[in-house]
Amino acid sequence: MQDAGRFDSTLTNESSDRVALFPDLHLTGICLDLETQAFEAGYRYIAGIDEVGRGCLAGPVVAAACILDITKPLIDGINDSKKLTPKIRESLAEQLKTECIAFATGQVEAVEIDQINILEATKKAMKAALQKLQPQADFLLIDAVALKDMQVPQRSIIRGDSLSGSIAAASILAKTFRDALMRDYHTKYPHYGFHNHVGYATSEHMSALREHGATPIHRRSFRGVLPE
Repeated sequence: MQDAGRFDSTLTNESSDRVALFPDLHLTGICLDLETQAFEAGYRYIAGIDEVGRGCLAGPVVAAACILDITKPLIDGINDSKKLTPKIRESLAEQLKTECIAFATGQVEAVEIDQINILEATKKAMKAALQKLQPQADFLLIDAVALKDMQVPQRSIIRGDSLSGSIAAASILAKTFRDALMRDYHTKYPHYGFHNHVGYATSEHMSALREHGATPIHRRSFRGVLPE
């Protein structure tokens, strides 16, 4: 992989008061360096967190949290879920479910997204996933979002799913979970092609919206869903 640049430039200021982690790190791609530093600082359950579906016109926003066993090598092939084929994503998701210490998903449906906005819905889905984790996480690595009202030490990392193994793992678990949900919605709303575009604004999806109108799972606050 190409050099991702100086790691400290990708961090927000949402850090632990107990220890200064990740000083002046250089990362060149997916690895467990961040998790290892947190582990060596005394944290034991370091959760990577990511979401999927934030830009969709239909369906929930889904977040996953994943705690990897960092005493073992990173599963071969783990990467940002967007860079993987569906077949490889599904295979890795099954392996992760077997080998990780813990994982969980959270979701917020379209109706609530319209009420609280997509950013707040994303944060709520992340918190829901974290609350389900057993054991509970004691340090968080989050892709591009800060959960400021949670009393857990954390780092928000830009492009975290391309740098942190646990965030990449969470992205795979979130993506495969949400894709399965959207395939199920296809059986209920067969005219929209949810099994193909999983809710994104493709030409197929926009054409179906113009012909059939919005379904109950569409986000009515998103541009293009309702006639203007």
